Amino acid sequence: MKNYSVVIIGAGPAGLTVAYELVKQGVKSLVLESSDKVGGIARTEIYKDYRFDIGGHRFFTKVGEVNQIWQEILKDDFIKVPRMSRIYYQDKFFDYPLSFKNTLSNLGIIPSGLILWSYLKAKLIAAINRPDPQTFEEWVTHCFGERLYKTFFKTYTEKVWGIPCNKIQAEWAKQRIKGMSLKAAVINLLFGKSKAKSLIKEFDYPILGPGMMWERCQEIVKEKGGEVRLHSKVIKLERKGNRITKIIAMCDGELTEITGEHYVSSMPITLLLERLDPAPPETVLQAARSLSYRDFLIVSLIVDVADLFPDNWIYIHSPDVKVGRIQNFKNWSPKMVPDASKTCLGMEYFCSEGDEIWNLSDTELLDLASRELVQLGLVPANAIEDGTVIRQKKAYPVYDRDYATHLKVIQEYLEGFDNLQTVGRNGMHRYNNQDHSMLTAILAAKNIMGEKHDLWDVNTERSYHEEFTQEEWNKRQEAETIEV
Repeated sequence: MKNYSVVIIGAGPAGLTVAYELVKQGVKSLVLESSDKVGGIARTEIYKDYRFDIGGHRFFTKVGEVNQIWQEILKDDFIKVPRMSRIYYQDKFFDYPLSFKNTLSNLGIIPSGLILWSYLKAKLIAAINRPDPQTFEEWVTHCFGERLYKTFFKTYTEKVWGIPCNKIQAEWAKQRIKGMSLKAAVINLLFGKSKAKSLIKEFDYPILGPGMMWERCQEIVKEKGGEVRLHSKVIKLERKGNRITKIIAMCDGELTEITGEHYVSSMPITLLLERLDPAPPETVLQAARSLSYRDFLIVSLIVDVADLFPDNWIYIHSPDVKVGRIQNFKNWSPKMVPDASKTCLGMEYFCSEGDEIWNLSDTELLDLASRELVQLGLVPANAIEDGTVIRQKKAYPVYDRDYATHLKVIQEYLEGFDNLQTVGRNGMHRYNNQDHSMLTAILAAKNIMGEKHDLWDVNTERSYHEEFTQEEWNKRQEAETIEV
């Protein structure tokens, strides 16, 4: 049996941030990671010297503590990358967020007029009835009208989640589409000025991909006396009342007993509850069983074309293909591609473990992705040279209608523990981006050092949005100019 001051489960951004913050205070921890590399979903995979990101990770945040950690770890290994993401629909590129002028140009006057009429109708109904939208479908229809919802939101959203939009919480739409206003777009088109929010123009990115950040973090933690152990799967967390007393893990094929004073978990919250011994009350276990996840796989294709499109990624809204999003890794960093005359694309498929797409063989997936890429008209058939497949389980916590009720039961139970904290996206079953996963980790480390922070009170909207009003953007640019 080995004893540590702090035991951390998971070496993704949240788990490693806890370890990093602690070693700066002289506290040495043990990090247990079940896979063969650190970074979690923010890792970088490599195939024949082609590097690819699992899902796309922009390094931008409004949380100063998080940005400080990024800069401390990577220093000069960041590059500035122009931000560009568009929607690909009916063989045309649409601005994201949608702009009225671009939509009018691509769809034509009559379809665009019908979208505008649908929007005005929705606003008139809302003014009379004052609805309280409960689902994604209701929220988007209320904000933008039924026609825009069906054109630009329904197909893609249902690809991502695998369930109808009328079974997804409105909370998801509020968090992810906030600030997009058709009214503001029209005013801007007619009068040339608007206070509508727009997305950031550029972001930082590690020159060799996001995994570079967490590999470097791993090195720093180890240099300062911490330990990061790969191939280490947690089998059981023993507890006595409301205290964790011991972890039993399979480390490199050998059962190992580990004790600690404090425990921090970023593993999926459902698995954490399943592995507690004695088991939690049945009501808590039932709540855990009622939470669900969306899995994800990426088919990385090497294409013998130097330049295809300028976007970091494009959203595929066509219902005729199964691919949901296409990454262009060369546009994140030129170092992601070893041969400048070629391009590496990531065909992203949102699925659930055990479903039709997940169960396809790698060969079948390569054929599907190649066929759909050609069908979309983005690449000539004879230009696709090679590819590989990566599967990612439990990539996205699902915000279905009842998830908040189940999560509240779990939260209240876990808050009763004296020496256990949960952090990160899967550790809290929240669709956290990398920066607010890290923010929960920073606060967890501070709690271990004697402070008192409620991790569940972390405001995701505080750090998620890459949005600014024009006034905010101008102030930011002025501040950066003064600093230079």
